[in-house]
Amino acid sequence: MKNIVAGRIATSTTEFIELALGTPLELWLGVEGESEMEAAARMDAARDILADSPNLPDRVSRIAAEAIEAFAPELFNVVPLPARRPVRRRQYRGGVAA
Repeated sequence: MKNIVAGRIATSTTEFIELALGTPLELWLGVEGESEMEAAARMDAARDILADSPNLPDRVSRIAAEAIEAFAPELFNVVPLPARRPVRRRQYRGGVAA
């Protein structure tokens, strides 16, 4: 099965994600061994992209949800937690402890 995103064929999972996001993953995740200066430059670029593309976080969330639904749908099986009784707090009545 071919994975086509924006008219291009993705040859790997990473390339598919990069094509769907429109940015390389390393921009957001960093790379092992990067210097503080490289990390600062990468974060500056990421801030610029977010400023120019305010809907990017929504796109990323949608892509992540679709990937979970396709490859690990059991993660969406949520079970409500049982209700806890509220903790009864003692009122302060003044005075001095013995």
